[in-house]
Amino acid sequence: MEGFLYQASIYLAAAVIAVPIAARLGLGSVLGYLAAGILIGPLLGLVGNETAELQHFAEFGVVMMLFLIGLELEPRALWDMRHRLLGLGGMQVLLTTLVIMGGVMMLGHTWSVGLAVGMIFALSSTAIVLQTLSEKGLMQTKGGRSAFSVLLTQDISVIPMLALLPLLAIGGAGLSRVREATDHLDSGIIDTSAGSHDTGLSLVAGLPGWGVTLVTLGMVGAIIIAGVYLTRPVFRFIHAARLPEMYTALALLIVCGISFLMYLVGLSPALGAFLAGVVLASSEFRHELESDIQPFKGLLLGLFFITVGAGINFSLLFDAPFLVLGLALMVIVLKGAVLYILGRVFDLRGRDLWLFTLSLAQAGEFGFVLISFSGQQNVVPSDMTEMLLLIVAMSMLITPLLFILYDWLSNRMEEASEDFEDDNVDEQARIIIVGIGRFGQIVNRLVRSSGYETVVLDHNLATIQRMRRFGVKGFFGDPTRPEMLHAAGLKDARVLVAALDDPDAAVRLVAFARRERPDLHIIARARDRTQVFRLFQAGADDIVREMFDSSLRAGRYVLENMGVPEFEAAELQQTFYRHDRHSVRELATLWDPDVPTVENEKYLARARELEEELETMLLSQLEESGEDEPKKRA
Repeated sequence: MEGFLYQASIYLAAAVIAVPIAARLGLGSVLGYLAAGILIGPLLGLVGNETAELQHFAEFGVVMMLFLIGLELEPRALWDMRHRLLGLGGMQVLLTTLVIMGGVMMLGHTWSVGLAVGMIFALSSTAIVLQTLSEKGLMQTKGGRSAFSVLLTQDISVIPMLALLPLLAIGGAGLSRVREATDHLDSGIIDTSAGSHDTGLSLVAGLPGWGVTLVTLGMVGAIIIAGVYLTRPVFRFIHAARLPEMYTALALLIVCGISFLMYLVGLSPALGAFLAGVVLASSEFRHELESDIQPFKGLLLGLFFITVGAGINFSLLFDAPFLVLGLALMVIVLKGAVLYILGRVFDLRGRDLWLFTLSLAQAGEFGFVLISFSGQQNVVPSDMTEMLLLIVAMSMLITPLLFILYDWLSNRMEEASEDFEDDNVDEQARIIIVGIGRFGQIVNRLVRSSGYETVVLDHNLATIQRMRRFGVKGFFGDPTRPEMLHAAGLKDARVLVAALDDPDAAVRLVAFARRERPDLHIIARARDRTQVFRLFQAGADDIVREMFDSSLRAGRYVLENMGVPEFEAAELQQTFYRHDRHSVRELATLWDPDVPTVENEKYLARARELEEELETMLLSQLEESGEDEPKKRA
């Protein structure tokens, strides 16, 4: 017990210290976990050989992650991805394998070694990539969905790879070794410790090929049917116990049970968990399952990344640092080239293309599996396996830097749009709308549909081009430039709408327009109260917080569902609206841009007074309408 507590304290302390620091530096949690592993492993020597065993356990976090991803994808969405799964994913695995195989053969190795190494490096890190895409909010982008499709295809391809590797060593007489390969699947991971984790259970051992197929399809069908028809009765049964921990136990049972069933038929548990997640995606228990599994997934994935960092063989790295780094970078470049070409073929452009290319250019955790298994089957020379393990680990360690490179390229692409020559503004109107994003679009549609002409300006070329396809004419250029505003008719305009995404640019625009036209009515979009105060000082007349009205409407719906009559709820909403406008104007006079709001004592004192006034007004209004205050609070 003492040893367990010691190891747990070391791993948790390293994560608690390193990950927040990495996050503050903008490096992401994955690099923080990897750095924590390097610190407690190779550098300080606080952990030892147990990291390899721990890694097998931690990789169950990948299974949980795929289950959660499945919960986000309804079956229809998965069906829509079929072309990318089969086309983009299949071509990536095949072409990357062939390209790296050619490179290995050029170094003097046999074709069988080259093919094994090609398959090893054709796989990417599901754990790192999906975790980082989720953290950065890139999963729903076209590039993120394409990367996910390829990762899913790679996970599927592990199965035939494990079946093929024994044949590379012993030729056609090795069919019995193929069965041995598939029988050792455990959470998608081969047991590298000579079967110490192998329970010996299998539903397909000794069956002919057609029998294996029938049993496998039957198991997958059983999981789907159970997910559709048994989930609701089981959840109702658990709900009757009135014990919150039972929901967590059930969620873990679903993931662990499905993983074990997939193991029994020789399939990857990660794929089974993903399938179960897709089946349950349309159920009303989806969010309950997600909230129960999420903490376990995060901790196990973090532990996995720590073990990767702790397992890096720095002695080999220090013996030949340039060789190891050179080979790791060569793998990333070759793989990235294949990904870039495929991305263009499958119509990925701009940020999506670079996200797809850079996110998948590394080797993955399944590479450790294939390397260990290749060594056991004498496919890869023993002196080569250590180098391959180190290259895989180094490429995974470089991955967060590739995402930083993507962020830099993405920002450069935004700036590059400003390098295009500005449009010649050949129209003028009494209404100028600057910014045609989500906010500006609605304003422009309402005003034009009411019969008024507008001139639209925006600095995003892609947005302008997209709006022109819908028949909305706009002009590209920097709308904060005086000459562009004057060309749009600032001199004779009656209303200016500042709907820019960039808060600083919006303030500059309002300040310039107010200096040029003291009589101009300026309506400005704001993200929060701080920007409201800045725009107020710059001279805006009407300031609209982009989430304020929708939040008020949602609050009114809450009151109505708590028994407040519809008319009274609408009156309370209007009272809140008027009081908030008054409060913002009053607080704007106390706001100081040079003093943080939480340190501005006059501002805080008046804000508390205004909040008390608001509560008194609303409660008085409820009492006058006949509503009972205790009932409301209940």
